[in-house]
Amino acid sequence: MKPTKYMPKIETLDGAGFWKNAYAHQRGKLLKKVNVPEDQIIEMVNKKYMEIPAALRYEIETSGINKKDLQ
Repeated sequence: MKPTKYMPKIETLDGAGFWKNAYAHQRGKLLKKVNVPEDQIIEMVNKKYMEIPAALRYEIETSGINKKDLQ
């Protein structure tokens, strides 16, 4: 489907690329921005990107957050 001027483009974040190159505190900041509870953040920051739930990966990628917000 061709985008038109009436269809807003969905902002996406390269979640896997960010996750691979980010330090734990940057991952934690990202998870906090998508409203993950603190106790779950502690568990998830050391997991591989594909090990976190699919729904959360989708939320991260479509949240509109960009890398500058996480530096």
